[in-house]
Amino acid sequence: MTLAYAGVFPIAPTPFTESGELDLAGMRSVLDCMVDQKVDGICILANYSEQFLLSDAERDTLLELCLAHVAGRVPVIVTCSHYSTDIAAARATQAHKAGANMVMLMPPYHGATLKADEKGILEHYARVAEAAPLPIMLQDAPLSGVNLSIGLLARLAREVPQVCYFKVETPNAAAKLRALIEAGGKAIQGPFDGEESITLMADLDAGATGTMPSALLPDLIRPVLEHHRQGRRTEAMAAYARILPLINYENRQCGLRATKTVMMEGGVIKSDAVRHPLEALHPATRDGLLELARAANPLALRWGK
Repeated sequence: MTLAYAGVFPIAPTPFTESGELDLAGMRSVLDCMVDQKVDGICILANYSEQFLLSDAERDTLLELCLAHVAGRVPVIVTCSHYSTDIAAARATQAHKAGANMVMLMPPYHGATLKADEKGILEHYARVAEAAPLPIMLQDAPLSGVNLSIGLLARLAREVPQVCYFKVETPNAAAKLRALIEAGGKAIQGPFDGEESITLMADLDAGATGTMPSALLPDLIRPVLEHHRQGRRTEAMAAYARILPLINYENRQCGLRATKTVMMEGGVIKSDAVRHPLEALHPATRDGLLELARAANPLALRWGK
C-alpha cells in the first residue's frame, strides 16, 4: 500500500492567557508557525495539547478554529481519545465533518485499573471506524497503562483496515515497531514514533516512516528523516546528534511546557501558561531549556521576532 502520510507530524500546543483562558489568536499563530516549520502534518487536541485540561466546549472551539485556519495547507490529525466508545466515535464524526484527515486514539482506559480487554479494544476501534471514514492512528503510549501486544495490534490492522497508523512510544519502541511491521505487513501503512523523537534514529532503522514530536523543533527534526530516507546515514546521524541535547532536555526536564516556553520567547505566543495542576517551569529549568534552544536555533525561537 502506498504511504499516504509520512514524515514529521508535530503536536500543536494549546496556548492560554496568563489568566487561563484559551488564546485563540495565539492558537492561529502556533498553526502558522508550524506550517512555516515545513511540517508534513499537524496533530491537535493531543496530550501535549493539554487535552485533559480542556472542557468539551473548548475542544469544539479549537477543533473548528484549527481546521478552518489550517485550511488544507497540511493534513491535520485530531485526537479523539476517550474511555467511552460512544464519545470517541462522536468525536471522530465531528472531526471528519470539520475536515480532519485522520483521527488518533489511545486504547480505552480510565485511571490505573479501568481498562478494556482485547475484545473491548477491538470493538472500540471498529465502532470509531464505522463513525468516520478516516484513517485511524492508534497511540500506544505508557500513559494508558494498557499493554498492547504485537498480536493484538496486527489483528486490529487486519480486521479494522482504517487502523493503519501506529504511534509507538513505549519503552523499546524500535523493537516493537520492527516486530509490528513484520507481523502486520502491508496492513501497517504508517509506523510512527513519538516521545519528542528521543529514539528517532533507532526507530527509523526499525522501519518507522514518521515521527510525532512536539512543535518545538520539527524544522530541525525533518532533515534527519530526509537524510535517512535517502540513505545518507552519516548526515542523518550528524543532524540528529546536533539536536539531541535539546530533545533530551525537553523530554526529561520539561515535557509539554517546553514548546510553549520557546514559542513565547520566539514571539509566537504571548504566554507559556499551563493549567493547574500543571506548574510553570522552574526558572533554572527554563534557562537551561532556552540555552540549548538558542544553540540549536529552531524556527519557533525566532518566528515572531
